[in-house]
Amino acid sequence: MKRLARTVAAMALATALALVSGCGGSDSDRPAGADGTPLEKVTYLTSFGNFGRDSYAWVAKDKGFFKEAGFDVEIKPGQGTGGVISTVVSGQAQFGPIDLTGGLLQMGGGQAKDFVAVAAIHQRTMAAIATTEGNGIAAPKDLEGKRLADTPGSVVRNLFPTYARLAGMDASKVTWVNGDAQTLMGTLAGGAVDGIGQFVVGKPTIEAVTKKKAVLLPYSDVMPDLYGNALITSTKLAEQKPEMVKRFSAALLKGLEYSLAHSKEAAEILKRNVDATNPAAAAAELDLMAAYVAPGGSGSAIGTLDSGRVAKSIAILQDAGALPQGMTPEQIIDFDLVPKA
Repeated sequence: MKRLARTVAAMALATALALVSGCGGSDSDRPAGADGTPLEKVTYLTSFGNFGRDSYAWVAKDKGFFKEAGFDVEIKPGQGTGGVISTVVSGQAQFGPIDLTGGLLQMGGGQAKDFVAVAAIHQRTMAAIATTEGNGIAAPKDLEGKRLADTPGSVVRNLFPTYARLAGMDASKVTWVNGDAQTLMGTLAGGAVDGIGQFVVGKPTIEAVTKKKAVLLPYSDVMPDLYGNALITSTKLAEQKPEMVKRFSAALLKGLEYSLAHSKEAAEILKRNVDATNPAAAAAELDLMAAYVAPGGSGSAIGTLDSGRVAKSIAILQDAGALPQGMTPEQIIDFDLVPKA
């Protein structure tokens, strides 16, 4: 009987240990950083679909920059400024890039709140109207009477009235239709519209899709002081986890810097993750984007945001009647979290 009791006890102990081990498996199976600490799960949105211009996030993941910073990142395609803001504010994603001017317009118009920018991606706006040769568009005035497509919350569309006013054309004579980030270029290629909202770096991809020479009308021609994309997070996360936000920003910017220096490799990394990628067009987008990412001034770090420049941008938009008086850079940017020059 004693032997039987010892056997039963041993079996019970073994079962208990197995159960404990099984319960702990969920933690041990989670990806861990270099120090063995479980990685923090983060959802990141791209700015607009999965084009070459957004490949730096995939690079940061592929090269281990996110992991080194302590993150397990899921990357999802964004649908423009409005979509990224709403998804981040709702907590469905923690980070994503938006056009800073688009963010100002949404905040000033009361369509969005509870988000802050924490790093610049582009030092100048890349917003533009894109078309192809043969559509009769060579200057802003030519857009009158034309049909354009873009996502409803995109900066190109939201900023268009201000662009039109400064460019000397009548925005009311342009018809806008809704489109999706990944299908806009196909819509243009099929002739359903005369032009689309796009970033200037989209030129190589437009030409690859349409098989025609692209024509672009950059907003920076009439608004040269505006910033382009900036990384945002929710106000709540910025206040509660500032060091976490800094670590993520640094890892993402490391991916950005690497991508611009190794555009072909970055394009191939994107291709491994997004089947529809055209590597040549993706690499060309990155090559064009480099000039927009480079900070002004000698020795400045990428990602910086200057309060004076943002204030000037706000003033331009206020003078155009696009923003209410009284807005300040601090309402949309957390300068304590922005990389230092």
